[in-house]
Amino acid sequence: MHFDPPLIPATLVQRYKRFLFDAILEDGTEITGSCPNTGSMRGLTTPGSRIWLSEHDNPAGKSRPARKYRHVFEMIEADGEMVGVNTGMPNRLTEEAIRAGLVPSLAGYRTILREQKYGRNSRIDFLLKGDGLPDAYVEVKNVHFSRAPGLAEFPDTVTKRGAKHLEELGDMAEAGHRAVMIYLIQRGDCDRFSICGDLDPFYAAAFSRAKERGVEAYALKCDVTPAGIKPSKLVPI
Repeated sequence: MHFDPPLIPATLVQRYKRFLFDAILEDGTEITGSCPNTGSMRGLTTPGSRIWLSEHDNPAGKSRPARKYRHVFEMIEADGEMVGVNTGMPNRLTEEAIRAGLVPSLAGYRTILREQKYGRNSRIDFLLKGDGLPDAYVEVKNVHFSRAPGLAEFPDTVTKRGAKHLEELGDMAEAGHRAVMIYLIQRGDCDRFSICGDLDPFYAAAFSRAKERGVEAYALKCDVTPAGIKPSKLVPI
């Protein structure tokens, strides 16, 4: 996925109220923008960090209201590495990876349906269908947390919703379908992945239970630059 038009560099002043950030553009203009990430963004909100923003026109459309903020927080430089923070990207990147055959076990599926209802009043990120293959229910989680060299971790805070998704995937597996969790790593400096049990032991327990029930799990890293974000390869869990 390439950014067109190109991203705009800036310096982070602060990220606050989860949805907002203040920054200074290269020409000295001070702006407030929207942060498309409601998580903790642990380690990725240091004031003075170099960040990159997408810029959008504001007019309303038939199916959308006018944008309140022109700039959107897309990525940050942390520990010398570019890290994507937009949680709207992982589904797009995962679909790109599946279609490109980067997840070999899913290569035989030709139909990819997005946001399908399933489970207990939930929606699955992708429902994959293929001739002679069991339906595959695929959930995607955004990963950008790293506190040890080369290791990406999820979650970076407690996520009851994430544990619920694992339980529902387990239900699908026990019903005879394929159930797949993909952890999409929006940084290129990690060559392995782990569940962060010390920050959320309940999620870690839910992950172990889901695996026992037949849920498959894959971690997919990306190459991240201001020009674009590209899924590259699976890494060990």
